[in-house]
Amino acid sequence: MAKAIRIHATGGPEVLRWEEVEVGHPGPGEALVRQTAIGLNYLDTYHRSGLYPLQVPAVIGSEAAGVVEEIGPSVAEVKPGERVAYAGVVGAYAEMRLIRAERLVTLPPAIDDRTAAAAMLKGMTAQYLLRRTCPVAAGDAVLIHAAAGGVGLILCQWAKQLGAVVIGTVSTEAKAKLARAHGCEFPIVTTREDFVARVRAITGGRGVRVVYDSVGRDTWDGSLDCLQPLGMMVTYGNSSGPVPAFSPLVLSAKGSIFLTRPTLMTYVARRSDLLATAAELFDVIDSGAVRIEINQTYPLAEAERAHRDLEARRTTGSTVLLP
Repeated sequence: MAKAIRIHATGGPEVLRWEEVEVGHPGPGEALVRQTAIGLNYLDTYHRSGLYPLQVPAVIGSEAAGVVEEIGPSVAEVKPGERVAYAGVVGAYAEMRLIRAERLVTLPPAIDDRTAAAAMLKGMTAQYLLRRTCPVAAGDAVLIHAAAGGVGLILCQWAKQLGAVVIGTVSTEAKAKLARAHGCEFPIVTTREDFVARVRAITGGRGVRVVYDSVGRDTWDGSLDCLQPLGMMVTYGNSSGPVPAFSPLVLSAKGSIFLTRPTLMTYVARRSDLLATAAELFDVIDSGAVRIEINQTYPLAEAERAHRDLEARRTTGSTVLLP
């Protein structure tokens, strides 16, 4: 038996329960992982609330690092004793878990467990957004919403390393300072500034090539107004709620805008893509171009408190839950 955070019904943070679960031994293609650090993501709140439905009872969480304790038949990807990490596989809020071995990535010595747990989902998200969804080149102006959040801080640093003009939105002066320290040349405090007018001023009226938006409903209309003709709107999260229904004619009226709603799991569905994405992430961390800021840690048993703080915007950077 092992302890885990499970939900038996969807709802607020109060539905998270710390309880014993049966883990068992790995079957064909599976590995048993003893988890040492677990990443907290806004995605977890979507599973908890039912926005992204799971069959209950369910262990939530999608990102962690740990050590392989045992492997099942036909496993060639990992070995017992290896340090590993993963992202995008629900069931992370647990001391121990079974997982398909093909979804595990072996950690290099330079990447510690807490960094991996904080970086895998958010960092690989940043990789596909910047390198594949809308490849950013030197001189491109980009707008990053929630620039002081876990993905936001990584996006800012990586976009700066690529030579982009980095503009970001934040909710407080303290978050603006944090974003600026991580490569965001132009942080915009949305509680006192109109971000559309500010983006237009920064870009000399032209607008940005791409908007990376994890906020959703509250920033949708403004984000479209920040884009230059033929720009790309990348909506990859819903922290303020889902984007409202709209007519595709809006995209033409705004300048033949491209729109995409990507997910990490599509980009890393093939193991070769998973390994390549993780390798590039580990390289930028190891080189110092991207620093993973773990600004909060909580015992896994206190996941409810972590969720309350996350949804109240009391967290910055990355948060790790410790079994």
